[in-house]
Amino acid sequence: MARHRRAIVAVQWMVVLVYAVLVAVPAFLPVPEAGAHMLNNLTLVAQFAFWGLWWPGVIVATMLFGRIWCGVLCPEGALAEFASRHGRGGAIPRWVRWRGWPLVAFVVTTVYGQLVSVYEYPQAALLVLGGSTLAAVAIGWAYGRGKRVWCRYLCPVSGVFALLARVAPLHFKVDREAWAAYPRRTPAVDCAPLLSVQQMTGAAQCHACGRCAGHRDAVTLSVRSPAVEILASGPRDVGRAEAWLLIWGLFGVAIGAFRWSADPLFVAWRQQAAAWLAEREWWKLLDTDAPWWLLTHYPAVGDTFTWLDGLLIPAYIGAVTLVLGSALQAGAWVAGRLARLPWTVLALAWVPAAGAGVFVGLTLLTQTQLRAEGVYLPWLDMARAAVLALAFAASLALGAARLARERVPLARAVPAWLALAVPLALVGVAWWQQLFRA
Repeated sequence: MARHRRAIVAVQWMVVLVYAVLVAVPAFLPVPEAGAHMLNNLTLVAQFAFWGLWWPGVIVATMLFGRIWCGVLCPEGALAEFASRHGRGGAIPRWVRWRGWPLVAFVVTTVYGQLVSVYEYPQAALLVLGGSTLAAVAIGWAYGRGKRVWCRYLCPVSGVFALLARVAPLHFKVDREAWAAYPRRTPAVDCAPLLSVQQMTGAAQCHACGRCAGHRDAVTLSVRSPAVEILASGPRDVGRAEAWLLIWGLFGVAIGAFRWSADPLFVAWRQQAAAWLAEREWWKLLDTDAPWWLLTHYPAVGDTFTWLDGLLIPAYIGAVTLVLGSALQAGAWVAGRLARLPWTVLALAWVPAAGAGVFVGLTLLTQTQLRAEGVYLPWLDMARAAVLALAFAASLALGAARLARERVPLARAVPAWLALAVPLALVGVAWWQQLFRA
């Protein structure tokens, strides 16, 4: 990879072109009419390619190969780095380095995407994804001096990828002894995400671009146990912001976003609220005059959100986040107290379950798109349940292994493990309802 940078750059620009076509072109085409199919409608093809295949594939690739998507394929990263190499080269300000941005950006992007139906309408996709890309280019132009500042600090999914890459079997391993023993001086590695390669111990922040491969005969692409990085992580390797992203973001906000549109409880909640407003003749919240860039508004196909929807959707996502997040946060804290370990470290055991949940949630859209084309896969729900079951089992095993590694006495290890297992069971119930609700 280090020797064939030109080929990788060529691939990156090809992905940029494909990305531009999938995201930008459909936004200027008419909304697909009822009865349209992928065989005769570019918009539907783009939606299936981007949301039905592309993003689920990115999640799987990250959990298997590390952040190779970030370093080799991501169009935003390529554009941000290009802009940075030709920009003003300003120093990175302190506000950009704030560790809470990945959580804030993920929550805001996810909730806003639901309000404008980013999965269903190309105009909304262009607004959300195109806006993110423009921000990445602007940050790259302003700061970084050839580095990927946006990717390191501000990208809405960077924190998610950092979590999922921790279980990747493939990673770039650094042999510090070989590094120190190398007999000649060498130029510094051009590390786009601004890492100290010599000090790198895991795959969380590494973008797997391969630029450092072979450097000082000390950096190699290696195979490892998927558990090794999580089991070896210490308090300095995982901060509260990253742990909160796992608990409140991937388990809370993401599950709420996947659930709301198909949850009978939400439908009943919305109907009751609408009836209550109608009885009092408070019609403003029932209007559908919101602009499409604020709330879904496509009257030509009969899909419009009321102002009430704009309140209830975030409220529902917030309620799911509060229930699941509180249970998981309390479980991690109790487990930490019992095991006398940082709760942030123990929470990492949940990464396999979180990654599988995001993947399964994205495949719900894949299934919806296929059904619209008359393709039914009756085995898919059971397959997804099996994926979740394996991932949850892996998380429980990681929790037990971490407690054993730290030699926590059995009298405290068992209740600590239960504190990790019980809230995870609540997440499992939420997914079971999602997949097999009557």
